Amino acid sequence: IKQAIIIAVIFEFSGAILAGGEVTATIRKGILDAALFTNEPHLLVYGMLASLLAAGSWLLIASSLGWPVSTTHSIIGAIVGFSAVGVGVDAVEWNQVVKIVMSWVVSPVLAGIIAFTLFRSLQNLIIDTDHPFNNAKKYVPYYMFLVGLVVSLVTIFKGLKHVGLSFDTVTSYILSIGFGVLIAIIGTFLIRNIHLDPDENKDFYYASMERVFSVLMIITAAAMAFAHGSNDVANAIGPLSAVVSTVQSEGMISSQSGVQPWVLFVGAIGIVFGLTILG
Repeated sequence: IKQAIIIAVIFEFSGAILAGGEVTATIRKGILDAALFTNEPHLLVYGMLASLLAAGSWLLIASSLGWPVSTTHSIIGAIVGFSAVGVGVDAVEWNQVVKIVMSWVVSPVLAGIIAFTLFRSLQNLIIDTDHPFNNAKKYVPYYMFLVGLVVSLVTIFKGLKHVGLSFDTVTSYILSIGFGVLIAIIGTFLIRNIHLDPDENKDFYYASMERVFSVLMIITAAAMAFAHGSNDVANAIGPLSAVVSTVQSEGMISSQSGVQPWVLFVGAIGIVFGLTILG
């Protein structure tokens, strides 16, 4: 478990820092109508602080009990609650909230379809064949390439603007393909020394094959941690970013102000600390 947490800490932190800005913008300015707070900016500050305290307290209680609750559901509910009750129902951007709620349905459906498709490809190419171990060593690097390609594409296209990096479309694809190839090469090197062991396959025919998949699982787990860090860090730093921008502008509420890097850093530190202690 210690090794798994170390891997998760590295990639959760990286995801939060490199790709955490996009979702933060939605949490910070997409759920409520900032124009209604123009004359009373302190209400926005107090409301966001209250939302953080409410969601944070509930999540700490649930996590200590081992309940897999959603940070997104908690912070969205808290922001909607303070806006509707503290200011008025009209203060909530209900169209945006509906889109967010729809994503809670669409996301598991899409993930299920993608997982089903990937698993069927694994069955046809590797598992249900005469030589699953040899085919695993042959095809697993391609899946590693796919993981590297997807993660780098999303990061380059959506995540690096707030750290001052921007690439054109062609360059973005070249960099992503290059990163995918690099991950595939590293993975190929790691599985090269895994050999078929007849003794371990006596009770379970796929034991040696699963050792090849264990390398792929480390890469996919790292990708999942990176993606989680980039998404869920926004639940904490979205409200914080709104407070910081309002206070620093002396009450001028602007939907155009970006997310400051140090705010992302605070969120990244918090998410890896929580992962280590209660995760």
